[in-house]
Amino acid sequence: MTITILWADDEIDLLKPHILFLKEKGYDVIPVQSGRDAIDEIQLRQPSLVFLDEQMPGLSGIDTLKIIKERWPQLPVVMITKSEEEHIMEDALGGKISDYLIKPVNPSQILLTVKKHTEMRRLQSEHSTMNYQQQFREIGMQMGGRMNHDEWIQMYRKLVYWDLELASTDDPSIHDIFVSQKSEANRLYCRFYEDNYQDWLRGAVERPVMSHTVLRERLFPLLKGADHGGAPSTFLIVIDNFRYDQWKFVQPSVEQYFSVERDDLYYTILPTTTQFARNAMFAGLMPSEIERKYPQYWVNEDEDGWKNQFENELLDENLRRHGFNIRHSYNKVLNAQYGHRLVDKVGELVQQPLNVIIYNFIDMLSHARTDSDIVRELADDEKAYRSLTLSWLEHSPLKEMLQALSERDVNVIVTTDHGSVKIDRPVRVKGDRDISVNLRYKQGRLLDYNPKDVFEVKDPARIFLPRRHVTSPYIFCRENDFFAYPNNYNEYVKYYMNTFQHGGLSMEETLVPFILLRPKKS
Repeated sequence: MTITILWADDEIDLLKPHILFLKEKGYDVIPVQSGRDAIDEIQLRQPSLVFLDEQMPGLSGIDTLKIIKERWPQLPVVMITKSEEEHIMEDALGGKISDYLIKPVNPSQILLTVKKHTEMRRLQSEHSTMNYQQQFREIGMQMGGRMNHDEWIQMYRKLVYWDLELASTDDPSIHDIFVSQKSEANRLYCRFYEDNYQDWLRGAVERPVMSHTVLRERLFPLLKGADHGGAPSTFLIVIDNFRYDQWKFVQPSVEQYFSVERDDLYYTILPTTTQFARNAMFAGLMPSEIERKYPQYWVNEDEDGWKNQFENELLDENLRRHGFNIRHSYNKVLNAQYGHRLVDKVGELVQQPLNVIIYNFIDMLSHARTDSDIVRELADDEKAYRSLTLSWLEHSPLKEMLQALSERDVNVIVTTDHGSVKIDRPVRVKGDRDISVNLRYKQGRLLDYNPKDVFEVKDPARIFLPRRHVTSPYIFCRENDFFAYPNNYNEYVKYYMNTFQHGGLSMEETLVPFILLRPKKS
């Protein structure tokens, strides 16, 4: 398809060499001599790009730009000017130009600008595809070796990078190849996690940073001296159900205000749900240890009550056990109104050494996507799910909070308790009425399942989970699987297929971000 360029300049005859050069390169160029002619031609021809002279008599370039952007806001416009005066540049940039060039321009500048604004997507897609093809074999060889927990984190970083890089590719075959390779990586990762999980928890081998150790190892060092005013205030922002690919997608937005000091991941415990993973994070203990040491703060699945209502109390105990006698705040943002009010209190919060803020939007989004056809369409796939996360951030109280904190001398940590995975393979399971309802793990008596289909833990004590009954094993789904009951099987599968769930074992659920930010110095 021929790319059409409209070039508006009152001295257009002097630009014939440039126009001929572009035509020789295969572009269709429409020359006009005024802003009014430019508007008429855009209406008629719908070009892919506009070159616009800033100093035209009659309707000036700036005024023409305003009309173009009002009528065709997505049309890229490149302003060409003789002047480098600051106010002219500010007017042009304020008018949302895509680029600007200073006269006299040369053919290579023109060609580069045209390719940048009309062929960038295609060129980037081809470049990404070629680079991934070169990396494909290397990634496969790495996966075939015996990787440790640090190497699996690096592998997941690499897969997330290519997931984002290839998301806009126009080549469906390369996307299918990546999905297949990522699926194989997830299968091998699950095997690695299962083989090592119990040894990590028992301390039999070197273990990675995990849910119950992450605050001790990553947060507490920042608090040393805080009780004597020797450290800046630290804000621990926990975004429920926040995946690493979502973090990398929103990172450029956050970096408008902050520098990323550390971009880490840690391993969550099982089950990857708030009741278990987040309670373990705040308590610095595994769930069965919480139940034994602080029974007043633990609510079992078969008991009435909110399962994570004592997070602040568990954090208090965790801080005291590690010798921190500091003031801190705890806030859970469940709606925008509360989030806005919290931003107004930043001046008070920074007077305290530690502030914990929970944002539950993404978790609510994943549940809404399951229950609402409209939200399912908005977040139809991984790419759309990430975009919806960014859209939320840009218009959320969290963005306001980050902007307010960026003006203070603070540490900001952005993390989560677990991720989620898009499920697409049902696994049959049977059980009595007391069986847990989560789609990615089950606990209960008389469970009937195929042991080959699940990660099976017959004795919950071996992975430091509370035991409800003598014969109550835990079983976890791997990769993209989910549990389905034989009763109304087809209807059940259809309802939950391709939704985002958590509770089980996958890279997306168990390898999650722990990001340290510092405000950018003005």
